[in-house]
Amino acid sequence: MSALEIADIIGIISFALSGFLIAVHYKLDILGVFISSFLTALGGGMIRDVISNKIPYVFTDTTPIMLVIATVLLSYILKLHNINNLEGKTTFIVSDAIGLASFAITGSLIAIENDFNFLGVLILAFLTAVGGGTTRDILINKVPFILVSEFYATVAMIVGLIIYILHLFNIINIFTLTIVFIFGVSLRLLAFYRKWHLPKL
Repeated sequence: MSALEIADIIGIISFALSGFLIAVHYKLDILGVFISSFLTALGGGMIRDVISNKIPYVFTDTTPIMLVIATVLLSYILKLHNINNLEGKTTFIVSDAIGLASFAITGSLIAIENDFNFLGVLILAFLTAVGGGTTRDILINKVPFILVSEFYATVAMIVGLIIYILHLFNIINIFTLTIVFIFGVSLRLLAFYRKWHLPKL
């Protein structure tokens, strides 16, 4: 299994859980819960694949769909839908941070595979990481997380920048990607708990 596949699986599971928690927080019905989980987990990857001129692999491989379904069912069995005060709960924050870092990495790797330039790597990292969650938020009539959250999408772009630099020095491997993943998750969690914000006009 390649580093890209591992990062994609981690991102799908984490964002499916994030989508599940958001859905139950807004009291959506069972269909709404599945739609929220699917959009959050797979939306960014579909955007990534389309921009990369590839058929979204969710349409050719059943693994992503099965991962989302399994995550939703397991979340229900573990009664995670009973979590209140969603934005302050560790389960949501951590799963969202893991998904953010994982998908920023997959977006960067796909961009590099397709010979995208520096800007292309940053944009694909950004869109892959936040595309699904933004689509979900619009669907449930919520201001997209990237517009109000402190230091969220910025983390995806920083991860993309690091991956691009690693590519320039030809040192992209499981070890370096793991370090970048841990850094991305830690940076997002630190930004949340320290309440870091970008400067406002």
